[in-house]
Amino acid sequence: MTQKTFELVDQSNDRKMTLPVRAGTIGPSVVDIAKLNKELGVFTYDPGFGMTAATESRITYIDGDAGVLLYRGYPVEQLAEKSTFMEVAYLLLHSELPTRKQLDEFIGNIRHHTMINESLLRFFHGFHYDAHPMAMVSAVIASMSAFYHDSMDIYNPRHREIFAHRIIAKIATIAAAAHKHSLGQPHVYPRNDLDYCSNLLHMLYAVPCEPYEIDPVAAQALDLLFILHADHEQNASTSTVRLAGSTGANPYAAVAAGVSALWGPAHGGANEAVLSMLEQIGTVDNIPKFLAQAKDKSSHVRLMGFGHRVYKNFDPRAKIIRETCHKVLSRLGRSDNPLFELALRLEEIALKDEYFVARKLYPNVDFYSGIIYSAIGIPRSMFTVMFAIARTVGWVAHWQEMIGDPAMRIGRPRQLYTGPARREYTSIAKRA
Repeated sequence: MTQKTFELVDQSNDRKMTLPVRAGTIGPSVVDIAKLNKELGVFTYDPGFGMTAATESRITYIDGDAGVLLYRGYPVEQLAEKSTFMEVAYLLLHSELPTRKQLDEFIGNIRHHTMINESLLRFFHGFHYDAHPMAMVSAVIASMSAFYHDSMDIYNPRHREIFAHRIIAKIATIAAAAHKHSLGQPHVYPRNDLDYCSNLLHMLYAVPCEPYEIDPVAAQALDLLFILHADHEQNASTSTVRLAGSTGANPYAAVAAGVSALWGPAHGGANEAVLSMLEQIGTVDNIPKFLAQAKDKSSHVRLMGFGHRVYKNFDPRAKIIRETCHKVLSRLGRSDNPLFELALRLEEIALKDEYFVARKLYPNVDFYSGIIYSAIGIPRSMFTVMFAIARTVGWVAHWQEMIGDPAMRIGRPRQLYTGPARREYTSIAKRA
């Protein structure tokens, strides 16, 4: 609803226009500039889209200053404590928490789609053994467009629902297959008698020659991490899925684009970078020297796992993961994990350093998640893949919301052009 307006005046052309202000349920209002170019012939300039609301959404809300994260209005802390990943997936996709009957039916639908086509499995043989799992996952998901193109009418709600079930179920199977390929081990088929995270652990670690016993502590920790990573508003990968999907592209291709965007170390790959940083620091005695380098802009050393594009306070997910780190390491008998102890000390020292405090650089979700993944046996190359499995739920929810919006338009950002003005072509013989 419009609450107030702004008047924008272009004095050079003696023109002006009224800009309506739209208010959401909570959070900052937005200035509607949709007719700005038509009325005044100008665009806005916002590098990185940090101040631009490119869409209207009802899925996730973030208050970066207060450190608040809500899924469909529910605080992430409550969901992490009381819910499960499958229940949160249903919530993000369907707007409401499910009844027992609805949840059972939803889980049954996911289990029905855990198998992947045998032809897809053969795709993995085309990758070298040391190919990064994210490269394999992105490529195989994109190839799913060739398997389900005939039953994928994006404007059919039932087709969109089937797509959601398929990709949420199959991405775990694809991720595990990528891991097995890197090890040179045979692919392990899913077990539909297991819950989502237990089934993923089974596919990652089981081998045909002996039984595999699933550690419930590891499964619970993975379920919690998936809840915390399920969605995070209009981040780089989600915006990529929306932008690709706005063209009407097959949604598997759009999700593959999201996987590729997530791969970057500034986005989903940050937890992998945190462990590398901790190993580089080595011991507590080296922390002051490392922080001094991080404060020196000419050193190219970064304090990984601190700070966030949106949060200017503690990342609420980081608080939950920090507590979980203690519990998981203790219950797995790894409470003396040297990297965890180093991380705790680094956090303590950095939070007392005026340089980092003044810049509001607090630990984010990536600072501790990699330590938990390591503790439950996930190899570092698979960290971002785990993130992708969880975030697929959010990507699908946003894609569904966008495709179902009658006002949807193809994404088309504009630019401030600073290149040469019009020039006339000269033949190569006349060029100096």
